Amino acid sequence: MTNTDKKQETAVLVAVATASQSYEKTQEYLTELAFLTETAGVRATKAFVQKLERPDSRTYVGKGKLEEVAAYVKANETDVVIFDDDLSPSQVRNLEQELQCKILDRSLLILSIFSIRAQTAQARTQVELAQYQYMLPRLTRMWSHLSKQKGGVGTRGGPGEKELETDRRIVRDRITLLREKLDKIEKQSNTRRKSRENTVRVALVGYTNVGKSTLMRRMAKADVFAENKLFATVDSTVRKVVHDQIPFLLTDTVGFIRKLPTTLVECFKSTLDEIREADILLHVVDVSHPACEEQIEIVNRTLAEIGAADKPTVLVFNKIDLYHNEEATVEENNGEETLVQTGLERLKATYWNQQNIPAVFVSAEQKEHLDELWQALMQEVSKVYYTIFPNYLPQPTHAG
Repeated sequence: MTNTDKKQETAVLVAVATASQSYEKTQEYLTELAFLTETAGVRATKAFVQKLERPDSRTYVGKGKLEEVAAYVKANETDVVIFDDDLSPSQVRNLEQELQCKILDRSLLILSIFSIRAQTAQARTQVELAQYQYMLPRLTRMWSHLSKQKGGVGTRGGPGEKELETDRRIVRDRITLLREKLDKIEKQSNTRRKSRENTVRVALVGYTNVGKSTLMRRMAKADVFAENKLFATVDSTVRKVVHDQIPFLLTDTVGFIRKLPTTLVECFKSTLDEIREADILLHVVDVSHPACEEQIEIVNRTLAEIGAADKPTVLVFNKIDLYHNEEATVEENNGEETLVQTGLERLKATYWNQQNIPAVFVSAEQKEHLDELWQALMQEVSKVYYTIFPNYLPQPTHAG
């Protein structure tokens, strides 16, 4: 059977609406989980949601809901069940016993996608390190048969226990080796970044799938991979751009996402250094996404965590061509009519009134209003450039 004839894996998605996360918000997160699942090449066939005060410590969902999921999995020969939160090793072990199929949590799904997407030696090493760090505390479930031994002769030092310890040692050794490899790569990256110290550096940041790579292609005329899937970009890409006779470096970086695995944040330190050491950030937002303002908050929170929150920033609201706009309405109050802006116009007014952060509204795909983006960006680039080169005078351009 060829790869093209291989049956596509199917998945069931499971989430819990808790006291701190509403049912509506949980449904929204499940939509994102379905998109992640599709990006990993798996077809999601059904989603289950249960309202609980908190996820069940043993099986994430309650007994009745688990039986419901198990019945569906069995009837439809489902390959994998994916949970929207991280699972403990014991939860995974219990769920595998109950559902008799492969179990993934959100972090492992994201790690799988990163593994598929990673192209450079640095990114592949970072992802592999994150996978081993994820795997180490979960190795015990591979030897769950040991838990059935109740003591007596042969319990300690049996082949299963020895093999488990061997596996742990192999994984620890591999983690050490990968860290050493990453240290060498990061030293090379630091050397490259130091060579750019007298160059203005601009980094594209944002939630995943907001159109950063498409914008990179438009601005740098670079052949950068872009598609409508989450984490289309895992490796950072740097291109030199010259605009209005002023050169700068433009970097496309990995997109952020809700519940990004901690191990990935740690392992992608070098890539995140591109953001930390940038002079200016272009914070790209998918204005057509219903949760775009929450995504802005998630990105800002992540930037704060990596120490990059106070950099000069231009907010780039992308995908205005996909935004479902509403008409302005007229409200009457005490006989006086007032025009009330809604939708995109209200959003523009909100962010244009925040004078400390310039905001532009564009469509990278349709090349709409990119001149406004250039104007806002070059104001920031010029400030940095003339600080580095105070005596620089651009050469006059001659018509004709």
